Amino acid sequence: MSDGTMNGASVHVIILNWRSAPMTLRAAQAAMTAMAGIPGTVTLVDNDSGDGSFEAMTDHAAAQGWTEGGRLRVLQSGHNGGFGAGNNAALRVPLPQAADFTLVVNSDAFLAADTIGAMRNYLQAHPRVGLLGCRVVGEHQNHHTTHFRFPTAGSELEDSARTGPVTRLLRRHVVTLPMPNTAGPVDWVAGASLMIRAEVLAQIGGFDEAFFLYFEETDLCLRAAQAGWPTHYLPDVQVVHIGSVSTGMREWTLPPDYWFASREHYYRRNHGRAYAGLALVAHLTGLAIRRLRGLLGRPDPDFPRGQGRALIRHALAPSRPRQIFRPENDRDPA
Repeated sequence: MSDGTMNGASVHVIILNWRSAPMTLRAAQAAMTAMAGIPGTVTLVDNDSGDGSFEAMTDHAAAQGWTEGGRLRVLQSGHNGGFGAGNNAALRVPLPQAADFTLVVNSDAFLAADTIGAMRNYLQAHPRVGLLGCRVVGEHQNHHTTHFRFPTAGSELEDSARTGPVTRLLRRHVVTLPMPNTAGPVDWVAGASLMIRAEVLAQIGGFDEAFFLYFEETDLCLRAAQAGWPTHYLPDVQVVHIGSVSTGMREWTLPPDYWFASREHYYRRNHGRAYAGLALVAHLTGLAIRRLRGLLGRPDPDFPRGQGRALIRHALAPSRPRQIFRPENDRDPA
């Protein structure tokens, strides 16, 4: 891969922290290394952790000399509005020099030395690609699936049923894509490492802050695709991602309430309330198929008890307006 010195295009790296300052500083160190020879700024945003994270990151950054010349800055969001709001907080504060690309990096994701340069160069070589993800692996180099199709009513049925015949019938609706061997288009990529062209943010705005967590990058990639900016996936460079440090996802028996709220908001705002209802029926049908399979065969110990009730509760809740940050302070018509 290229060493990242193809041209002088600048990159703004955003790393969002919530009560994980040591991990965030480790991610910042990797980002600073990957930014060698590339103009731009690294922004660390503390999402109102209230545990001393902001002070710890500020002191460490100054002691390391990272803040000299505006190379790195530490910001306080002042409000824990979630993933999208935290990243938007960094976009709201003007940079010393406008960035050509913005790279969102999770606080538990560690960029390889060539990752930023390779991603930037790919977008420079493909001017109609709006967003770009790269390969994400675990600490033991196990592949993390971060490349997906957009969710649909069909995918809701397939995912909740988790039954071979249903999956085969709806294989074109399976959200998880096979690992791409070469760089190319996907519907959306996870926000562990997501580079966004400046023109995309100017045209469609940043993250929708109505999402607290989950579905916000899916929504961003969909809005970009609808505006003519596809998302690509670059498998040749990578990020090491621990995962679930801030959310505790690995211990979930049922997703938290904000996951269900984000899912409902995604379908309503992008496809309408009637389609959101269809997605709900599809999901409940899949759960019924899964339960029946367990009754007729071996009991399913992982059956998500309470999920149907949570889905219905949010389907009956009032709709929320979009809260999309726009660099020009435009208002979203939705």
